[in-house]
Amino acid sequence: MKKYVLAAVGVLFAVLAMGQAKKPTIMVVPSDQFCISRGYSMTFDNQGVKQTLPDYKAALQNDPDLRLVITKMGQMMADRGFPLKDLEQELKSLAQESAEMALLTSSSSGSEMAESPIDMLKRTAKADILMDLDFEVKRKGPQKYIVFNLKGLDAYTSKQVSGVAGAGNPSSAASAELLLEEAVLSHMDNFNGGLMRHFEDMFANGREVKIMIRVWANWGENLESYFTISGDEKELTEHIEDWLYDNTVQGRYSLSDGTENFMKLEQVRIPMMRTDAKGRERAVDTRSFVNDLNKYLRDNLEITSKVYLRGLGEAWLIIGEK
Repeated sequence: MKKYVLAAVGVLFAVLAMGQAKKPTIMVVPSDQFCISRGYSMTFDNQGVKQTLPDYKAALQNDPDLRLVITKMGQMMADRGFPLKDLEQELKSLAQESAEMALLTSSSSGSEMAESPIDMLKRTAKADILMDLDFEVKRKGPQKYIVFNLKGLDAYTSKQVSGVAGAGNPSSAASAELLLEEAVLSHMDNFNGGLMRHFEDMFANGREVKIMIRVWANWGENLESYFTISGDEKELTEHIEDWLYDNTVQGRYSLSDGTENFMKLEQVRIPMMRTDAKGRERAVDTRSFVNDLNKYLRDNLEITSKVYLRGLGEAWLIIGEK
């Protein structure tokens, strides 16, 4: 019992500390396997290739056990200092936003609001950590028991940062959410401990993200072109790497691939906080970090670039024009 209390307190302090930076958002989502195996899916054509994706809305509307289990999981995590973002409410909010945008017009010209296909794609329910949940209620004679698999996924990197799996004891009366609570409860120390180690690693070594540097075809230069900063003439690639070394945590990043037209940077460790020009502490995310690189190239080399965000954990800097 003492070990459980200490673990819960430790996790709470980790989250409170992170709250001073960019407090992580956590959301429980049913796993792809759970949705697709039960027919809660949608299929679309992606350039001739059929893709099947989970339909969370259909799952929540048609599976009462799922709604109860997600509610119970949210309660269990909130009790341990991890308030969760609710998937169902996020989906409703996005649907309402879409309806309002469709009706909204300019009072002077009657013009509709501009929204590209990319904008529409990005209006999805996002969270820093996804609690990927798969469960099944099984029967053993007149009794029921639950088998579950719970993974904590970092939405920035898609890496698993924590996970537990197991089965509960058979019961003839308990509902699905109570079966889950009984089955998961004994594993929560390990799961929350994994989340806490992940948060501690982010504070010590920075948040891991990906960055892609690309070049517009009509720019007239490339990443192997020479430029001079403070009397130091180097290829643009080298100037960018110098900036990354100076601005990542402990100079940690990996140039996994590159040519004269692109640089693929992985395992880029960005700080959780930075001090701005006015001495204010600000939280750092992928977009703000790449915007700083954009500003550095603009101020020192008069190079114009476009920043394009691909989800929470990846950004592109496209050099040559906006």
